[in-house]
Amino acid sequence: MLQNVLFNLSALMALIPATLLAYVRDGFRQGRGPDMVFWAVLAVAAAGPLTWALVQLDGTWRTGISTTLWVSIAACMVLFTGLCLTTRSGWRLMPLLLPYLLLVGLFATATAEARDPTLSPTAPTVWVDAHITVSVTTYALLTLAAVSALAAFLQERALKAKRPTTLTRMLPPMADSEQLQGRLLIASEIVLGLGLVTGMSVLYFEQGILFRIDHKTVLSVATFLVIGGLLIAHAATGVRGRRAARLVLLAFLLLTLGYPGVKFVTDILVS
Repeated sequence: MLQNVLFNLSALMALIPATLLAYVRDGFRQGRGPDMVFWAVLAVAAAGPLTWALVQLDGTWRTGISTTLWVSIAACMVLFTGLCLTTRSGWRLMPLLLPYLLLVGLFATATAEARDPTLSPTAPTVWVDAHITVSVTTYALLTLAAVSALAAFLQERALKAKRPTTLTRMLPPMADSEQLQGRLLIASEIVLGLGLVTGMSVLYFEQGILFRIDHKTVLSVATFLVIGGLLIAHAATGVRGRRAARLVLLAFLLLTLGYPGVKFVTDILVS
């Protein structure tokens, strides 16, 4: 038990330097690119949750709320690191993303003593592993898309008011935020589609059916439809700005309810 507490606190502490960085350095407000300090704190923020997630899994899939949240945080940090390496402005999402992940980490630490059962599937391991990996990746991608949408929303509001704030000066320009949002949404839709297919495969091997109506399935399908509808609307009418941001945040809320939300109810509220 003490070891788990120390691991949780270590992973949580690893997120703090990156959370504070944007608010204590002028580089974000001035739009200067990442420097050695940025990459150092980013590496720590990614390594802490990733290490703890791997220790918790230890070759087996665990389904508790705390483990689920730490795995999600680790996936977000890995993908965010890739975003920083491959895009011009992705690194400037840090002032929004890291405080959110820190709050999620606090909740994961607070629920560390909740039940954490090991998954014992009857479907072939390869399908189960593929489904879980795809599900985690989908949630991480949509988290980044939601953060990009929030950045675009804040930038649009500041532009209309002609009053940029300290926060908006740190964030990517509106055009860059919307571009990141669009790319991440496309990736989320593709990976979520794969998740639905692998989920149907697992269900078929376990119960002989392809579709089961439950909270997770309904919310996942609803998320897929919302993202697909937004992408179609953007292509057809150019919908953007606040309306697009609201739909992205709605999709993120639906997937949150379907992924960690269901686990919170089953592991905390009804356990």
